[in-house]
Amino acid sequence: MVEVTTSLSIGQVADRTGLSVHALRFYEHEGLFVKPVRRGPGGRRVYSQDDVDWLTVCIILRASGMPLPALRRYADLVRQGAGNEEERLTLLREHRAHLTTQIGRLTECLDLVMFKIGVYEDILDQGSTADHECHAPSPSVDEEKARQ
Repeated sequence: MVEVTTSLSIGQVADRTGLSVHALRFYEHEGLFVKPVRRGPGGRRVYSQDDVDWLTVCIILRASGMPLPALRRYADLVRQGAGNEEERLTLLREHRAHLTTQIGRLTECLDLVMFKIGVYEDILDQGSTADHECHAPSPSVDEEKARQ
């Protein structure tokens, strides 16, 4: 069976990944590709579908807040091949812990925003803002935080 290697230009990869041409060059310069980017005739970069797939992983990890040094370390480990799965797992578990904390904080923020939306919807449903605020019961600690 013959393996077909897709040859993609930097512009095509930019279109497929949503990264700019500048960002693709930056990723290459930073050593984030698992395999060196091939060069075609005239020295132009030639990418494969595997490169696009790897970039997709990198994009997701960056979007999730993985710092560039950690992403670079992960790429180094993948590049080295089998035998370092324990270190890859540790790196990803640390990132998961960071994400879990971040999600908890965002959930608290969302709870506050949802509460404030409810407050203003109630005010608008009742008509007059002045009447509502004059006759509002003493706020709880959470409500007082929400007013700030």
